[in-house]
Amino acid sequence: MKANHAQAYDALARYYDAFTKNMDYEKRVEYLCTLLSRSGMPPNGLVLDLACGSGVYSFALLERGYDVVGVDASIEMLGVALEKAEQRQIAPPLLLCQRLEELDLYGTAQGAICLTDSINHLTEGAQLLKFFKRLALFLEPGAPFIFDCNTPYKHEKILADNTFIYENETDDVFCAWRNTWLPQARCTEIQLDIFARISADSGDAYARSSECFRERAWQLRELEAALRKADFTLEHCYGELTQDLPAPNAERVFMVARRN
Repeated sequence: MKANHAQAYDALARYYDAFTKNMDYEKRVEYLCTLLSRSGMPPNGLVLDLACGSGVYSFALLERGYDVVGVDASIEMLGVALEKAEQRQIAPPLLLCQRLEELDLYGTAQGAICLTDSINHLTEGAQLLKFFKRLALFLEPGAPFIFDCNTPYKHEKILADNTFIYENETDDVFCAWRNTWLPQARCTEIQLDIFARISADSGDAYARSSECFRERAWQLRELEAALRKADFTLEHCYGELTQDLPAPNAERVFMVARRN
């Protein structure tokens, strides 16, 4: 079963932040801002947060003085981001419901980010190239594009055919994350089953929702070739949250490209 990545994470949207609390977003935001600054991003410039999800990075960048446009294919994820803004009593960034490869804006930005393995959700070469080409249209010459990617090592050795259980007792929800490695497609098929307690007085009664999608194990050379064809130059490839080259067993890498 091959799922449309535009619907990926729809069922997970309500609980996504609860399941990712262990990611140390504060450290990730500081790392991201360091990369943006070193890449020449203007302090008050406009950043495109691509596949922005629930808006974790969008809000963090707004707090640091950047202007932000968030783009995501999941209307449910964007709804969570709007709820966050309402709860914080702040104006949200401009949020657009668009697929990455159908990006369509009214002007250009001074930088772009695409994080939390969102690039892996583009599973076909033509799809990846179309996204990079669309992005190039809406970035000013010299603008940095920073993204991360789950590595082939992670797909083949960590995810592979394994199952993981994520629990959040505070929110009375848990997720069964089942993976199937598809070597010919160079993809991991991911089946999510989310169980949320129906109500506080419902005892052990849970509602179940499910998602199925794929992630592609992109090789560095494939990403670099697609960037080059779309008029980008790949300047750096770092191990996760470092300024060093990735280790052979790196599970995630960060890449800094620049619009030519």
